[in-house]
Amino acid sequence: MTHPDVRRSEVDSNDLERLLIEHTAAWNSHDIDRLMTLFADDCVFEASAGPESYGRRFSGWDQVRSAFAEVLDSMPDANWCHSRHCPLSDDYGVSEWRLIGTLLDGTRVDVLGCDFLNLRENKIVRKNSFRKQRNVVAG
Repeated sequence: MTHPDVRRSEVDSNDLERLLIEHTAAWNSHDIDRLMTLFADDCVFEASAGPESYGRRFSGWDQVRSAFAEVLDSMPDANWCHSRHCPLSDDYGVSEWRLIGTLLDGTRVDVLGCDFLNLRENKIVRKNSFRKQRNVVAG
């Protein structure tokens, strides 16, 4: 399993909590440029769904940006709400959230999930996402 260099970076826990909060706010803004300012050039995104045990992995800024843009494009009204942010160490934190939105085909999404985020020098180097699997929610 290949991961970016996630050496300890000694990020202040208050700064880490602010970054976790900004990460969720950037998703909710649907502003891909704002979101990507939080990520390092060598970032990795491990999506919750995919063919591998870790879901699907996107490596590098361009691949991660494309994956995020696809998520936002597929659910224009997506909202990550009821969030809770917890720094776990100097360079590692978790954000819990509820994702509510509508896919382009009209299917409603309403699931709980979380992101485990590794940081280096105040940038996210790894986003490992998890979310509950549900049957289709009637619209």
